[in-house]
Amino acid sequence: MKKAFVFPGQGSQFSGMGKNLYESNESAKAIFEKANEILGFSISDVMFSGTDEELKQTNITQPAVFIHSVAAFMTLPDAQPDMVAGHSLGEFSALVANKTLQFEDALKLVAIRAKAMQQACELQPSTMAAILNLDDQKVEEICHNIFTETGEVVVAANYNCPGQLVISGSVKGIEMACEQMKAAGAKRALVLPVGGAFHSPLMASAKEELAKAIHNTQFNTPICPVYQNVTASAVSDPNMIKENLIAQLTGPVRWTQCVQAMITDGASHFTECGPGKVLQGLVLKINKEMGIEGVS
Repeated sequence: MKKAFVFPGQGSQFSGMGKNLYESNESAKAIFEKANEILGFSISDVMFSGTDEELKQTNITQPAVFIHSVAAFMTLPDAQPDMVAGHSLGEFSALVANKTLQFEDALKLVAIRAKAMQQACELQPSTMAAILNLDDQKVEEICHNIFTETGEVVVAANYNCPGQLVISGSVKGIEMACEQMKAAGAKRALVLPVGGAFHSPLMASAKEELAKAIHNTQFNTPICPVYQNVTASAVSDPNMIKENLIAQLTGPVRWTQCVQAMITDGASHFTECGPGKVLQGLVLKINKEMGIEGVS
């Protein structure tokens, strides 16, 4: 029986996140205090009592979700993962869990990533949309045709579960794509309340900045493989982990494929560490027979 630990990404945050952990567990409290010191401000105050609007800011959201996820994992007695994976930002939490990265180094990278992504969002109006109940291949085809015919960037970004694919691109590209997705039979094509086109070529400037930081950070040989978003396969080589982590900013999150690969490789139980229950729902939609629990 192999234990798989998974970690959520941006969008799972909520006001009050982590407060119970902070107040009830000394090791978790130490993680929050260390994070405040590294970031140079009290992010724990924002997490515990900030408004939803404050928590939606990318430079707050990403470190907050990462800190909460790692703190939740660290409170588990004798947590020994056989495999790990994270959804987008969650990949950094996964790399702390399998000891590829030290917490301090990972948090610094997350802060750089968040700031760079926020700046990339400001360069061009862009957004994302959730496409429900349309074949993945059809979604990819429509995105490709829009780019070929108009030059507007629109790509498949998050393969969340069967029947749920998020697309990413320019505002105009997403608008055109949503119309065509509905015409092609999508149950819904819903523009999401996000400030940018994550996991698309429009994140190229952020990718360059993150790459510099990653190449200057120590990555260790992990204690178990990480199933990375861009490849949806088990990776244990630190240099390959680095390159995949960089590629993730402009490449798709193949979450469906990651979970399927973990199950194929023997995962019999999943534990989601972090705020919310998003990944628990997605794992069950990918395989309804799978055992899964959450630690938040």
